[in-house]
Amino acid sequence: MPKIAVIIPKYGLVGGAEQFAAELTGKLCSRPPHTFQVFANRWQSGNPALTFAKIPIISFPKFLTTVSFAWFVQRRLAQGAFDLVHSHERIFAADLFTLHGIPHRFWVRRIRQKSMSLYDRATAWVENRLVYEGGCRKFVAVSGLTKAIFLQEFPVDPDRVAVIHPGVNLSDYDRPDRDETRRMTRLSLGVGPADALIIFASMNFEIKGLDDILVSLGKLKRKTGRFKLIVAGKGNVKKYSKLAREAGIADNVLFAGVVSKERLVDFYLAGDLYLMLSRFDTFGMVVLEAMAAGLPVMISKAVGARDLVREGENGFVISDPSDHEQIVSRLEILFDADRRRQMAEAACRTAAQNTWDRVAEKYENLYGEILAAKQAAT
Repeated sequence: MPKIAVIIPKYGLVGGAEQFAAELTGKLCSRPPHTFQVFANRWQSGNPALTFAKIPIISFPKFLTTVSFAWFVQRRLAQGAFDLVHSHERIFAADLFTLHGIPHRFWVRRIRQKSMSLYDRATAWVENRLVYEGGCRKFVAVSGLTKAIFLQEFPVDPDRVAVIHPGVNLSDYDRPDRDETRRMTRLSLGVGPADALIIFASMNFEIKGLDDILVSLGKLKRKTGRFKLIVAGKGNVKKYSKLAREAGIADNVLFAGVVSKERLVDFYLAGDLYLMLSRFDTFGMVVLEAMAAGLPVMISKAVGARDLVREGENGFVISDPSDHEQIVSRLEILFDADRRRQMAEAACRTAAQNTWDRVAEKYENLYGEILAAKQAAT
């Protein structure tokens, strides 16, 4: 029975990569014949089929954070006989590496537009070692955008880089009291039956483009005031409340703060569309979640989930988030109830094609290819 090592600093905790690793590993460990051991610094799991190994992290001085995790992982892996190592984090060596982010050097210089700190240089060094010396047989990007940037920074054989999108659990949105949830949630938020309810959820308002959203909605209000925007998550509420007032939409925007997963699902089910104009997002799992709830989506072209958006069918991709007139024109289309209903049905079909079960099946096939290749090489 193949023994698989899964590497992730925080397993099942808050964060896209953390949740991804937990969802995927949970599905895979229910599919014999593999057994799994997770190597993590912290974890949250109620899955009795998994075993965990504690990996220390030296976080001071900061530049040792990534290096120390990679070093301790290497040391622990050497003590066991694993048939396949699947890492969700930058370490020294692995058979399979899931790219939840883009190359660190690219992120710092091109996205954050910062100079490389000692921490950044150390992290990039670990990443370079994994790519060029770590024996990785396959890299898996979470989107076409992520793959393109990875190959731009690391010109490896493109056939070694697959794209497998994250998944979604449809059962989270399949509620028998869906209509009542929608009615009661809208009532609690002060949203009228005729109001179009726009959902925005993020733990970083600036990166996710909330400023352009507010400006666009200010222009939209001059044409129609029948909408509400729910802002869920974490950010500088004072700053964005001021922007909402300046745009003339203070009464149209509700800052809900950080909410539980269950409450966010309530928001999705109460909503009419999802809007996120990120400066950059390797995928954006909230986009697929919104689709699973039956929401057409509007995202920027810098969001990896654009792979799943079919223009005018289940959503829209905005080429330039500062083009507020284009955003307004697309929102006007989505405010048409009949058109929105058609797009909502298409969004649901898209989500149904991207469940965690399907993702697990694709990874299971990759595991089989890698295991076969390793066996043939011995």
